[in-house]
Parts: sequence; structure tokens; C-alpha cells
Amino acid sequence: MRSVGEHLQVCLEVVGPLPRLAVVLPDAVGCVLAEDVVAPADLPVTDLAALDGYAVRAADVAGADRGEVGLVVVDEVRAGSSGPVRLPEGAAVLIASGAPMPGGADAVVPLDATDRGTARVLVRRAMRPGERVRERASEAVSGEVVLRSGERVGPRELALVAALGRGRVEVHPKPRVVLLSVGDELVEPGKPARAGQVFDANSHALASAVADAGAVPIRVGAAPDAYGELRELIEDQLVRADLVITTGGLSQGQGDTVSDVVGPLGSVRFDDVAISPGRRFGVGIIGEPGSETPVLCLPGDPVAVQVAYEAFVRPALLHMAGHTEIYRPTVHARAGADWESPAGVREFVPARLTGTPGEGYRWEAVDRPGALTGLVRANALAVVPEGVTRLAAGSEVPCMLLTE
Repeated sequence: MRSVGEHLQVCLEVVGPLPRLAVVLPDAVGCVLAEDVVAPADLPVTDLAALDGYAVRAADVAGADRGEVGLVVVDEVRAGSSGPVRLPEGAAVLIASGAPMPGGADAVVPLDATDRGTARVLVRRAMRPGERVRERASEAVSGEVVLRSGERVGPRELALVAALGRGRVEVHPKPRVVLLSVGDELVEPGKPARAGQVFDANSHALASAVADAGAVPIRVGAAPDAYGELRELIEDQLVRADLVITTGGLSQGQGDTVSDVVGPLGSVRFDDVAISPGRRFGVGIIGEPGSETPVLCLPGDPVAVQVAYEAFVRPALLHMAGHTEIYRPTVHARAGADWESPAGVREFVPARLTGTPGEGYRWEAVDRPGALTGLVRANALAVVPEGVTRLAAGSEVPCMLLTE
């Protein structure tokens, strides 16, 4: 029997970070950078007006706090202007926010500090040199690394890359994850179910969880147990998958065919893992040499699938996407009551966590911890170590936070 740590390590080794790929900016959002982003030039490349107003020499309006100072308006500069403009002494230039500063100007007087004159303007406020000016290279100097490899690209990072003039950036792409729930008894929610049939909760739940982790879910839905049909279905999905995840079909009784189907498609190992809930798992590589695809096979019980996602799948997905922080935050918390745990396994108990960093944390098992209705009420998984079968109230164990 494999330990939880051993199985997790194998999952991480099998997937590995996806190869770097140059993508257009919209496709980079949510991805992890695979390169350092270097400023090709100063940003901004010249001094710019920080707001609408009048470009002036600060020395010319130094007395404006004691009385209005009149200046001749000699020109107007709009954002995007490229022609050279020179500011004479004792004059002003009407300027738009983001427009290049005229030569000789070192401050911008806001419109509300003037009479808004067009030929001659009265200035009512003294200005300091550099006031209301975005100075050249104030955001980045040519050759400066402004974003590091390994950083996640969000809206702010994307704005910076675009401001540098980059149309593409190298990232670790989002993993495309094919999801199959295996079992003749499964029915798509919304369709009628006969006695003995159950609705497919796993592929829907995993699709949501995969998307939440920043990957791209491809939900195939319920797949049959029949050997030939299941094999054909899995083989058809490999062309669009960076990872295949199956749930169910792992029991060693008659009719459960996942190990028989998946094993011959590549190199896949099936083991009992010392985890509760859950038992049998598969991990390996399938597909033709040179175009292999990792596969993770999970049990069919919906709560066991959710626990397996947190313990194995989510870290693997983040690892594939190039993240360095791949684990949920954890805190140590005291048990609110005695707890009996199975021998020889690491138990993940759906729990309700309360407390603060200052006062400490406490956890209580949710009602019906082995049911989806209980899991819905949990905000953490209390992790009871393998060697503990009886946990006394007040004993501390690590708790994996399910909400950020």
C-alpha cells in the first residue's frame, strides 16, 4: 500500500510543468510566466502630463499663491502628439493628460487652478518642479526586469506587458483536462433515472474544481464500463488532453474495467493508497510514444473524489501550470470533540474551522462527514495522521483550508 505522500509525489512526477508557449495577450491571462519580461525601452519614453492642464515652468508661477500669474498660451499638445514643442519663458502650453511635455516645461497646472483661458491664462497656484508630471522611466528603465518568470499573469500584469508594446508573452499554458466518470449506472443530471442508477456528480464537480484551479476542463461525462467502448472513448480524447482524469470503475469486482482498459494504453500503475475516504488509485502515462498523456484514475465515491482532488489533483494541476505554490494553506487546529480514525490511513475529515490567528483555531467534523451534504458545509479538511486511531478533544492536527 502506498502512502499519501508517495502517491502525491508520483502524480507530480508524471505530470510535470507544461512546455513554455508564446501566446497572444488575451490567452496569457491566468497563466504563469515562463520568461522574465524585460522593458525594451524606458516607460514612459518621455515626460508626460499626468492630467489635463497647462504645461509651465515652475519658476514662472512661483508667486501664484500670493496672487494670480498671467501667462501667454502659445500652443496646445494632445495625447499622441509627436512634433517637438518648446515652451518659452513666461508662457504656457495647454496640454492633455498623457501628452508629451514640451521642452523647457517642468510642471502641469491643473485646469481647476486656472481661469481656463485659451489665449492667456491666469494661474492661481504655485507649482513645484515635477508636479503633475509622469517623468521619463518613472515606471521602468530600459533593460529592467519588470515581471519575473513564475509570476501569474492577471489584469495588472497584462496591462504592464501591453504598455511595454509586447503582443505575445511566453507562459506555461493552462492544462486541458479531460474528465470521464465511468460506470453503466451513471445518468446525466436532468435525465430520468431508473432504480439502481445514480446521477453523475463527479464530472460536474471536477469540471468546476479544475476551472477554479486555472485549468481548462473538458467534461466528457458518463462513460460505459464496456471494455471496447471505454477504450475507444479514452483514445479519442487524447488528441486534446494534457491530462486525463477518470472517476469510478476501479473496484476489483466484475464489470469494473478501468484498470483493464487504461493499463494496456501505456504505463499505468494501480495501487491501494493509505487514505480515507478512498482506496484504489491509478497514475501513469497513456498514448503513443512521443505524444503520451498523463492519466489520474480516482475512485467513484463523490466525497472520496473531492478529497482526492484536494490531496492529489489540484497540486498536480498547479504544477503543470508552472506554479511554485501548489498546496492549500493549512493551519493547526484543536479538535472540538473526540474523534475515531481508521487504522493505518491518513484521514481527511470534512470540518468546520473557526477561530483566529491570535486565539487559535478549532475544528468540528461536519454532520454526516461521509456525505456530500456534509462536505458542502465544510470549509476545511482536518488531516488525521496514519498512526492515530483515537484523537482526543483538544488535540491539534493540521487543517487544509478549502476557502482562500
